[in-house]
Amino acid sequence: MTVYKVAIVGLGIGRAHLEEAYSKLGDRFQVVALCDLNTGRLADTGRDFGIERLVTSLDEVLAMEDVDIVDICTPPSLHLEQCLAVLAAGKHVICEKPLVGSLAQMDVLEQAEARSKGRILPIFQYRWGTGFLKARELVRRGLVGKPYVASCETHWQRGADYYAIAWRGKLDIELGGILLSQAIHLHDMMCELMGPVERVYAEATTRVNPIEVEDCVAASLKMVNGSLVSLSCTLGAKAEVSRLKACFEHVTIESAYEPYAPGNDPWQFTVAEGPAGDRIKAVLAEVDAVQSRFHGQLISYHGALSGQGEWPVTLADARRSLELITALYDSASRHVPVTLPIKPDHALYGDWRTRLV
Repeated sequence: MTVYKVAIVGLGIGRAHLEEAYSKLGDRFQVVALCDLNTGRLADTGRDFGIERLVTSLDEVLAMEDVDIVDICTPPSLHLEQCLAVLAAGKHVICEKPLVGSLAQMDVLEQAEARSKGRILPIFQYRWGTGFLKARELVRRGLVGKPYVASCETHWQRGADYYAIAWRGKLDIELGGILLSQAIHLHDMMCELMGPVERVYAEATTRVNPIEVEDCVAASLKMVNGSLVSLSCTLGAKAEVSRLKACFEHVTIESAYEPYAPGNDPWQFTVAEGPAGDRIKAVLAEVDAVQSRFHGQLISYHGALSGQGEWPVTLADARRSLELITALYDSASRHVPVTLPIKPDHALYGDWRTRLV
């Protein structure tokens, strides 16, 4: 089995990549270098995981000939420049969400990937959980029947301690609020089950913390297939929950409530009686368990790199996510419904922040 050598840039969420995934996947990946501007955090992480090559600049990482993959875990405003630099160096990229800060930047990234021998893996770790895998398999096999409605609740809590980190809550650096940094996960999972979005109406506000970006959102969506979806997001919940519920003709599906791993079992599947329900039950019984979150995504990633599976998350997936976010910000800023797709002549195609100031 090929072992790919990795450098991690940014040791906030990057440390979670180490703890949850790389440290358990030594037969697939070897982290050979760490990069962070915080030298104390850099030294501590290197010591804790036995990694000796510690640097403070991406240029030093890109000069390392033995590094196959650069895992970017830096603040969102840096992602485009850093992804482009890694691709130009001919290395693969793993990048945390949000991948970039606009649909125009997605265009640039897609073009750069097409020119490079490296390829990009956007992080959407919440997809990896046995419960979500079962639900997606039912949809992919066409067993759920007509979709009716779905609801998504991202009810989390963030306070002053979270925003004490200088870049958080800053529009120029974080690029957005709960839609971009927290609810993006559950909304990605919803689109995997319910399909593409046709139209959105959203209201967004800042009520929980004195920050520059939104921390409460309510939205209604009409999907291309005619189904309806509601989104509810807050960073002021006293009990943290991520909840996805979808009602189809042949089955009602409800996620687990675990805020940071909603894809994990147990999911509830309430099936119709008769042949349709019997087929659903048969598929649910045959779906194998998977590892959760980063661990599961990186197992799938290794398989794809080795030619033994499909690419786990694509640039098209990341574009779909950013297109929905752009439409939601547009609707919330103008208080009108917004129809997708968002085309290059749209006012926010180049930067949704122009309406968030």
